[in-house]
Amino acid sequence: MSPMDLRQALGGLLTLSMFIMLGNMIKKDHFDSINDIDIHPATPDSQQDSAAAIDQSLATVSHLSKRPWQQNGEELKPCWNTSPLKEAEQSNGFIMFSLTNGPEYHISQIADAVVVARYLGATLVLPDIKSSKSGYTMSLGDIYDVQNVLNRLGGLVRVTSAQPPQASNGNPPIVKVPNRVSEDYIVKKVKPIYKSKGIVKIESYFPSANATLMAGNKKNRDPVACQAMFGTLQLQSEIQEVAEFMVQKLENWSQDSNGPFIAVDLRTEGVEKECQRKDETGKKLCYQGHEIGEFLNKIGFNQESVVYVTQTKWSTELDALKAMFPKTYTKENVMAEAKKGKFLSSESSEFEKAIDYYICSKSDIFVPSTPGLFYANVVGMRIASGRNQTLVPGEITSASAFDYVSPYVSQKSHFAYACFC
Repeated sequence: MSPMDLRQALGGLLTLSMFIMLGNMIKKDHFDSINDIDIHPATPDSQQDSAAAIDQSLATVSHLSKRPWQQNGEELKPCWNTSPLKEAEQSNGFIMFSLTNGPEYHISQIADAVVVARYLGATLVLPDIKSSKSGYTMSLGDIYDVQNVLNRLGGLVRVTSAQPPQASNGNPPIVKVPNRVSEDYIVKKVKPIYKSKGIVKIESYFPSANATLMAGNKKNRDPVACQAMFGTLQLQSEIQEVAEFMVQKLENWSQDSNGPFIAVDLRTEGVEKECQRKDETGKKLCYQGHEIGEFLNKIGFNQESVVYVTQTKWSTELDALKAMFPKTYTKENVMAEAKKGKFLSSESSEFEKAIDYYICSKSDIFVPSTPGLFYANVVGMRIASGRNQTLVPGEITSASAFDYVSPYVSQKSHFAYACFC
């Protein structure tokens, strides 16, 4: 074999080895978009071009392996099993309640009411909705699909939409119950009044969002609470269509940018003082727009990322965030023009909260700017649907986004893990 032939053979062998190595790297990384890398076998006349293609392909693999997000998982399956309602266990009284303070409270409030009614054998009266902003009362159907509520609770408790006669004779006695109310509490605090009056209106209170939602193991599973909390309150059709239109729009924009869309629960009104406070461990209690931007930037999101914030209309306090992430939007940027008059008016805060809750539950990535029930219950909805990408801002000690995944997810400490498997 001539020296020229030997060099060509050696060159071909080296080229083949490099392609095998690259193929193994691609297989190992499992990124779908690697399939877009166009690699052609080298010929003796194109070895230099092939080497350049390999360098470019390796650079692409390296870039993709550093993406600050992962694909979300599959939807989980309910693992609760509720026994059928037995007529012999029914009594003649009623449990009443109202939905207040927004959807993050609503799903906990209805779960508590159902648990109390089920234990006492009482009939549950469908609630009204108290607007937290203007104080006026809305009907359940203004926000939620009433038929779905009836379908979901059928067989779990008896339900009525009619006001009970005991309520017409005066205000029913009110009993405050802690969120995730226990059987022992019902026996001691609710049952005596219920037996005496035949009617009780319960009001849930929330000692701590973390304390009430952290017990995520099977021993703490309450099948009645699970069924009531997840899937009972679905948006009525018009609000659902508005919210889904916005989600689709954000998804389309993010696909054009070749990245995920990030929903940030960030409201600028009155947070400046709150964001100066810290908890007992020294951690910040909330983050402002520029801090959210710095956080996302430092863990690897680029300026093409699509960011949705729950702030209704633009505020100058969002300017710093937009300077870092130009594709930052509020509801007024995303909602269809024809719907703004109804859903963005000063009296429609309940609509706005419901839309935000839906979008944050459906986004590729969710970032809460503050702890609380909105964060906790949105994460619960996301866990159930397999959307595990919830990133909690913090002091930047690592450039990896995966080090900031919510402990509700990374430690499987959320109540949702007691309901879904």
